[in-house]
Amino acid sequence: MLKKVEYSLTPAPDPQAALQSESPASCDLPAQPQPMRLSWPLVMVGVIVVAGALGWWSARDERVWLAYCGGMAAAAATAAGTLPLLFSRRFSARVADCCTGFGAGVMLAASVFSLILPAMQALEQGGVGKSTGSLVIGASVLAGAVLVLALQRAGQGHDELTRQAALRRVWVFMLTVGLHNLPEGLAVGVAYGGVAPEQASVLTFGIALQDIPEGMIVATALRGIGYSRADAIGCGILSGLVEPLAAVAGAAVVAWSSVMLPWALGGAAGAMLFVLAHEVIPDPHRRHDALPATCCLLVGFVLMMVMDTALS
Repeated sequence: MLKKVEYSLTPAPDPQAALQSESPASCDLPAQPQPMRLSWPLVMVGVIVVAGALGWWSARDERVWLAYCGGMAAAAATAAGTLPLLFSRRFSARVADCCTGFGAGVMLAASVFSLILPAMQALEQGGVGKSTGSLVIGASVLAGAVLVLALQRAGQGHDELTRQAALRRVWVFMLTVGLHNLPEGLAVGVAYGGVAPEQASVLTFGIALQDIPEGMIVATALRGIGYSRADAIGCGILSGLVEPLAAVAGAAVVAWSSVMLPWALGGAAGAMLFVLAHEVIPDPHRRHDALPATCCLLVGFVLMMVMDTALS
C-alpha cells in the first residue's frame, strides 16, 4: 500500500540551485519496501531437518505420530493451494471471497461438531454433570480465544519495534498467517490425541480442504505486494508448516494427561472461533458484494457437518 506523500510548502531559497541539485535519489517519495529475498536451498534444508526431527520424536507415541501426519497433510494442502499461481497472475476478489467463506464454514462446523461436542461427551463420560461440563467447556473456549488475542497483541508489539524496517509488512503478514493456522493445527493434534481416529481423520480432511484455497489466497496476496512468483509460492508453502508443529504440541499435551482433553478441545475451538469472528468472516463483508461469500460459508458448514456426523 502506497503511503501518502506530504509536499513541503517552504520555497527553495535558490530555484535554479534547487533544480540542479534535484535528483531521483533525493526525491521526497518514501522508499518502497523490497520483497524479502530468501535462499531457498537453505530454507529447504532447514525444513527437511526440522520435519525429520519432529517426525522422529513423534514416532514414540502412536497418537502423536498420527497428529504429525495429519498436520503434514494440512500443510501439504496449503502447498497445493499455491500451485495455481504458476498459471495465473491473480484471482478476482469474488473468487477470493468465496474461498474465504467456504473455509470459514468448514472451520465453524469443525469447531462445533469436531471439538466442542466431543469435549462435552468426554466430560460426561468422566462423570461430570451437564451444567458443570457446560461451564468447563465455556471457560476453555474463552481461554483459547484469549490465547490467540494475546499472541496477536504480542505480534503488534513486534510490529511497533520494526515499523521502519523495509520488510515490516512482510513479516507482519507472515505472522498473521501463522496465527491463523495455529488453531487449525492445534485442533488436528488434540483430535488425534483424544477422540476417535475416524472423527479425527474427518476433522483433518475438512481442515485440509479449506487449506487449499487458503494457500492460494496467501500466495496471491504476497504476489500482489511485489514478490516474484517463486517467492510468493515458497512463502505460501512455508505459511502452512506451523500446522504440524501445533498438531504435535496439541497431541503431546493430551497424551500426557487425559484430564486436559476437554480443556484442549474447547481451547482449540475457542481459538478457531476467535480467528473466524475477528479476521475471516468480516473480511469479505468489508466489500459491497458479500452474498457469494455468505453462500459459500453455508456450503462449507453443511459439507463439514455432513462429513463429521455421517462419516465418523
